[in-house]
Amino acid sequence: MIPKECKRLAEVDFPIAVVSKHSAREKSIRHGHPSTLHLWWARRPLAACRAMLLALLWPDPCDPNCPAEFKEKAREVLAPLPGKVGTTDKDLRKVLLKFIGDFADWDRSSDPAYLEASRALVKAAHGEEPPLVVDPFAGGGSIPLEALRVGCDAFASDLNPVACLILKVMLKDIPRHGSELAAELRRVGTWIKASAEKELKEFYPDDSDGAKPIAYLWARTARCEAPNCGAEIPLMRSFWLCKKPNRRRALKYSVVRQDGQTPKVEFEIFEPKSDREVSNGTVIRAKATCLYCGSVLPPERVRAQLSAQRGGCNVLFDADGKRVGGARMLAVVTLAPGIQGRNYRLPTERDYEAVWKAQKWLKAILDEWEKGGKKGLCPVPDEPLPLMSGTFNVPLYGMSTWSKMFSSRQLLALVNLCQSLKKRSICNMTYPMAAVISRCADYWSSGVVWAQEGEFVAHTFGRQALPMIFDYAEAVPWADASGNYDGAIEWVAGVIERQSVIITSGQVHQGDARSRMLPDASASVWFTDPPYYFAVPYADLSDFFFVWLKRALTSDPLLRDPTDSKNPLTPKKLELCEMAHWDPVRYAEKDKGYFEDGMHEVFVSARHTLKGDGIGSVVFAHKTTEGWEALLSGMIRGGWTITGSWPIATERPGRLRSQDSAALATSVHLVCRPRPGESPVGDWSEVLRELPKRVGDWMERLQSEGIRGADLVFACIGPALEIFSRYRRVETADGREVKLVEYLEKIWEVVGRTALEQILGIADLPAGRQGPARNGMIGVLEEDARLTALFLWTLQATNGQNGTGPSDTHNEDPGEDSELDLPAEDSAQASGDEEAPKGKTKGYSLIFDVVRRFAQPLGIDLPKWESRVIETKKGVVRLLSVSERAKQLFGTEGVQAVADQIEQSRGGRVQGMLFPDMEGEARRKVKGKRKMGEKTVIVEDNSLILPSGRREATTLDRVHAAMLLQAGGRANALSALIKEEMDRGGEFLRLANALSALYPRTSEEKRLLDAMLLAVPK
Repeated sequence: MIPKECKRLAEVDFPIAVVSKHSAREKSIRHGHPSTLHLWWARRPLAACRAMLLALLWPDPCDPNCPAEFKEKAREVLAPLPGKVGTTDKDLRKVLLKFIGDFADWDRSSDPAYLEASRALVKAAHGEEPPLVVDPFAGGGSIPLEALRVGCDAFASDLNPVACLILKVMLKDIPRHGSELAAELRRVGTWIKASAEKELKEFYPDDSDGAKPIAYLWARTARCEAPNCGAEIPLMRSFWLCKKPNRRRALKYSVVRQDGQTPKVEFEIFEPKSDREVSNGTVIRAKATCLYCGSVLPPERVRAQLSAQRGGCNVLFDADGKRVGGARMLAVVTLAPGIQGRNYRLPTERDYEAVWKAQKWLKAILDEWEKGGKKGLCPVPDEPLPLMSGTFNVPLYGMSTWSKMFSSRQLLALVNLCQSLKKRSICNMTYPMAAVISRCADYWSSGVVWAQEGEFVAHTFGRQALPMIFDYAEAVPWADASGNYDGAIEWVAGVIERQSVIITSGQVHQGDARSRMLPDASASVWFTDPPYYFAVPYADLSDFFFVWLKRALTSDPLLRDPTDSKNPLTPKKLELCEMAHWDPVRYAEKDKGYFEDGMHEVFVSARHTLKGDGIGSVVFAHKTTEGWEALLSGMIRGGWTITGSWPIATERPGRLRSQDSAALATSVHLVCRPRPGESPVGDWSEVLRELPKRVGDWMERLQSEGIRGADLVFACIGPALEIFSRYRRVETADGREVKLVEYLEKIWEVVGRTALEQILGIADLPAGRQGPARNGMIGVLEEDARLTALFLWTLQATNGQNGTGPSDTHNEDPGEDSELDLPAEDSAQASGDEEAPKGKTKGYSLIFDVVRRFAQPLGIDLPKWESRVIETKKGVVRLLSVSERAKQLFGTEGVQAVADQIEQSRGGRVQGMLFPDMEGEARRKVKGKRKMGEKTVIVEDNSLILPSGRREATTLDRVHAAMLLQAGGRANALSALIKEEMDRGGEFLRLANALSALYPRTSEEKRLLDAMLLAVPK
């Protein structure tokens, strides 16, 4: 057994770079990966969980308290594997870390040699009784699954019934039945398919020439409300059908109007030679453009019309089965015998007739249920669908219940599957088949798109939201293509086969993480990935699956709210999220305080669960400072001290979410232990003295591992908290208790100051000047330069410059767990929000609170630079691009006119030629208040103020001016400016070189800077 005093590997070292590489790679792995069993949001990579677990479970061989028996066994076990064990304790630590990094590889996760070695070493560290790993927020099950893989016992709990169903399959069904479960699933699945296909075949008829439809492409419709028009507007984001390089198909429209009749839009399919031949879509940001008269239907009218159609995904027929409105079929995708690839044809009356029959059949099922007194659940999900701005926008368009997310034919197919499962007694198959139904629901809704680049049906949850999708794809359930029933069976079966190497069952419990579910001192490791403040509304999202699962498993006690028997949906009352952000009416009481207090209770409960020699780990991936503060406060109040901190990259590089913004690529894994009751009171001055060195050393280590930008900022919080959390409280000299929020502000200040020292090259000064001069040197450049430098530094991306990664494409079905990043022009359309941005803006963006945290302690007055260097809207700060500053710097006459003046001045100061539109005499401004736009700004210095209220040109202004002269090809004017700056001092070149290192490699700004710097005399 490991003595309590012995440190674990995770408290001294960790192979960050190797584990990060394997964790990020996992995002592209599909077949056999647990993420493809059933969708769950923000699932932790198995690689990161497996690596961290081993580092938590194994003692550090270099610790004097490390048992000799463990070191002896470790050398024996690791000898046959790659890596030289060596003779010293340091050698042994090195090879243990190498094993952890190697075993994080997905390809080795089922390798018998690595499995046996990991289990043998866990046994050597903990004895014959396997250590118990507890995860109270188990979700998709990554942590408990990896605990079972390496030979531990696992206890997984979650309040959400959908999560519990996933856990039951992963931790109980697969270990109990192994690969035989996959064979049984295929056998049962074949029975159900045969029955369902027989009953539903007439609703998906083959073509007369033998071609088989695999998908129907639909558009919701609205009517033009312009006078004398009334044309039907098919709401389409794009007229493209296929955009493969060697295979391009699109729709071409024409509008016909016979005398006295409403205009009609007709389509034909063609092969465009260039993109210019394909028309733009008809809808963007919920505004619809009529193809006949060009009138624009405003968002409120589009919403009103679709609401009258109950969402608009169904066709409206008259009594004779003739289409009179509603959804319009745009094209049918088919597979034809003897013809390679997908084919596209226009819809026929026979296609609409099949839809009409399906509607009548579904109506008969509902009529029968109503005649029976509405006993039991309604066959289709009639539970309410909440409106959550920015996440659930579909209710704005009339989708008030979950059934309205599906067309009649999709509902009929899902109802048939649920009824087929209920009719059969398949004990071991209940939960795996339920996962199959969830997969089908994910692909068979009106919230899916046709991925034109890959020619496949994507799934509903391309992101953690239900945005409005105006044109959608309907998969044929039995077709040989993506989104079909057979594919759902195979995805689930593949996970079962791959994970059958896990042979020990875990415990699964549905419950609140705040409650004490286990005896005191029963767990060796408490390892969890807690809720992300308000990042993901798990419960509301999971209702999409829950409403179908409870119809397939009507008597299963798992699919209920254990706290409220009358709640028809997943538990919300006890869910630990700051939900007031999403729904301030329904969740008014769930604010930051609710989340912080709840997490405090969780950590208190965890202390009781953990053994005296136990250890914990908490995964942090918050993108807001509020989320970090709330969770950390609950953790420290709960009596925990941080003993280690490791950022692991878990996101794909180059994803659309990360472009030109500080999207976090890493998750910080904090290592922690219960704080001893006898821990001392800390001295605030001592804590502050220790903080800069701790942060500086850690930044150096992280940068060597490829951690950059916002990831680096948040990763520094953990090591800094190691200082603060070791005390039961921290006090100032006069006895005042220092709160966590105050300490976090100091962390941001130290991180920002350290970053500026690196950016401006202060660390390279002669040794004699580094000490007292360091803080003063930060003030050499003006506020706008410091702001810009810190802004770009924070935007840098882990493992590569921000914005340089390849864009995500849709060349293949990405599977269930992938983010389907919509193209930039589709993102706003998909949201259904007329206030979405009008295309991609220039510049770079950060959350306002992140900018504020840096600016305040470093003396940067943000309002002073509004509209000059930055632009703030809706809680996001955008750094203005250099091109946007051209008029500001050179006036209405532009760059060329000022360049002419510079060249003609023959020695005149360039400084005075900037801001030419600002006339009048300059004056001194004493301390006081002044107006800037609608804001009052406090001025606390005597700097030179121009008549407009702005400062004279700063170093940053002059660098930007030089870049614009370079862009304009004015070499002589540029040379004059550079000469003047070199005579002035070194600040200009220092800043230009710093910015060149900070801008993304492919950015226009970096190109201009580098070209401009070439003009500097050597």
